[in-house]
Amino acid sequence: MKFSWGHLLFAVALGLGGTAAAHCPGPCVCDNLRAQVLCLNGNLTAIPGTIPQLTKKLDLRGNSFTVIPAGAFLDTPYLTHLDLLRCKVERLEEGAFRGLGRLVYLNLASNGIALLYQESLDGLSSLQQLILKGNRIEEIQPGAFGRLGSLTVLDLRANALVYLPDMVFQGLQVLRWLRLSHNALHVLGNEAFAALPALRRLSLDHNELQALPSEALARLDGATRLDLGHNPITYIAEEALAMASLKHLFLDHAALQDVAPDAFARSPQLHTLDLRENQLQGLPPLAGAGGLAKVSLAGNPLLCSCLLRPFRDWLAWARVQVEGSCTAPPALRGRPLDSLRPPEMRCGHPRPPPSPTAPLEQPRGGGQCPQGCSCSPAFHHGSCENRDLREIPRGFPGDTRLLDLRRNTFRVVPPGSFPGLKELVSLHLQSCGIKVLQPGALRGLENLVYLYLTDNHLSTLAATAFEGAPRLAYLDLDHNTFTHLPAGTFQLLPNLISLHLQHNTIRELAEGDLAGAGGLRWLYLAGNAIKRIAPTALVPTKMLEKLHLEGNRLVEVPTSALRGLPALSELKLSQNPIKHVEDGAFLPVASSLQHLYLDNMGLEQISPGAFTGLGPKIRSLFLENNKMSNIPDMRNFTGLEILNLTDVPFHCDCQLLPLRRWIDKLNLRIGATCGSPAEARGQKVKLSTTFQTCPGWGRGEAGGASPGKTEVASKSSKKKRSGKSPARGFQKSRA
Repeated sequence: MKFSWGHLLFAVALGLGGTAAAHCPGPCVCDNLRAQVLCLNGNLTAIPGTIPQLTKKLDLRGNSFTVIPAGAFLDTPYLTHLDLLRCKVERLEEGAFRGLGRLVYLNLASNGIALLYQESLDGLSSLQQLILKGNRIEEIQPGAFGRLGSLTVLDLRANALVYLPDMVFQGLQVLRWLRLSHNALHVLGNEAFAALPALRRLSLDHNELQALPSEALARLDGATRLDLGHNPITYIAEEALAMASLKHLFLDHAALQDVAPDAFARSPQLHTLDLRENQLQGLPPLAGAGGLAKVSLAGNPLLCSCLLRPFRDWLAWARVQVEGSCTAPPALRGRPLDSLRPPEMRCGHPRPPPSPTAPLEQPRGGGQCPQGCSCSPAFHHGSCENRDLREIPRGFPGDTRLLDLRRNTFRVVPPGSFPGLKELVSLHLQSCGIKVLQPGALRGLENLVYLYLTDNHLSTLAATAFEGAPRLAYLDLDHNTFTHLPAGTFQLLPNLISLHLQHNTIRELAEGDLAGAGGLRWLYLAGNAIKRIAPTALVPTKMLEKLHLEGNRLVEVPTSALRGLPALSELKLSQNPIKHVEDGAFLPVASSLQHLYLDNMGLEQISPGAFTGLGPKIRSLFLENNKMSNIPDMRNFTGLEILNLTDVPFHCDCQLLPLRRWIDKLNLRIGATCGSPAEARGQKVKLSTTFQTCPGWGRGEAGGASPGKTEVASKSSKKKRSGKSPARGFQKSRA
């Protein structure tokens, strides 16, 4: 064994005033050569006060501390490893670990911690691994991890987390693996993972997610592995997963019944897709998943009829390896999918058998499953999807939590349609031809959180349509025939968080349309025909965080309607015929706005003061596919992570030099290219040599200011400008 000066100092520290044993706490064992102290299962109720100062590894497993007080380890500043496994810890006082600036490993697993305070983990600037598995954590206060700038692994498995708020992991700049398995998560803030630029692996398996958290996951540009297995997710929608670097996706042992053809089109690096043990009878060809090499479908009730032939043909064409065997028809039962020849995959009219993992009988909950439907005791799910039903069936077990009635033909949902389903959380009524949701239809669904009414024929809703479902938080009314918002309907929905009304024919948002929606956070209105938004239309939604208005008929930014939205962080105005953005267009939401979409509008002019008030909070700005001839001064946009200027025809002459310099210092891919002059057409602005003849080119590249009329800032303001922002004003690029 090598003997270092550190070991010598440790031995000296132990030996001062007596023997090593005399200075080692009574129930502990001190190893002076390894600078290690073990106090295992010693019934200690307080951190020993005589631990040698130069100790590097302290193992306190199996004691009874209850509270870790402030400054508990100030006498052992050289600790690198601290193990507090199974110590009955219930509370970490603020500053409990202050002074442990060398600690790289902290194990707090299997304790009783319920809340992480903002300063509970102060002082751990070198910490690389934090293990909090098996506690009772229900809430994480924002900022709790804010000073753990060296953390690479955070283990929060087997806690009681239900909700992750926005920016909850802020400060974890080098975190590579976040483990959130075995919690009760069912709601994730859209920005929950926004502050994790280095994350490579995210474990969300064994939670209560009923839908893919697409918006939250889209923030993880660098993640390569995502574990979502053992969640009650039933459907993966179009372009649901937009993760540019994702290679391995695990959705095994979920409740999947359908996957959209282009569900993974925005995850081009996807290599492995694990869909084992779901309820899939088949898959469509997976458009856009060009890098896919392996799909696992083992344990699904695959119906190997002609309906599955396009998927089988796609597998062969794309050379994708597949695992899985046929459940039906009987002649093909047990045959591996990759052994089938197209002529064998015939179509008849037999009803497919139920999934072997979803028996018709439901022994729990005190009821049988309706005839022709399937009920899963393990997941508390009921399904009558695509059974050609004309009336809503009754008789589901009382403990059913997810009920899937998609693709039937109900026309009308009468009062009291779901008796005895007080535990129901998620109700799927997509594509059912529903024209009328009668008052009292949802009566008794006191725990309903998710309601999907997508792709029906609803044009209006009675004010009492949602009576009896006070906890409804997610309402999806996309692809119906509404011409206006169903005014008054939201008065009975005090907990509504997310409202989808995309792809209807709504023409305006009028005053009072959203009355009662005081808790609304996400409003999706894309793909309508909205020409006007009344100045007071959004006043009731003071908590609104996300407003999607893309693909409507707005001809100007609805500035007056944005007043009174102090929490708005994302605004999408893409694909509206807005030609001119006026001065102060976003001033009402300047203090909160983080993501702004102004792309694909044919935008011709952005006034110099259009972005007044916007600054460091802006993280993404989308301006691609427009025709503007000027770019406003964005020197204050110091927090930008995404700036898209693709297909904007910049005139690369000396007037564009400030933009050229700004792009150089941004260190972002922005896609800006020259549209003219002819010799520069198609060149990237950042690489174009046309600027080398401009006056002051050399000084500008060395960090000096560019002279001339294109500079917005005066010389005096330049002198005052801090060095934190490399941005310069640029005003007159020609189209």
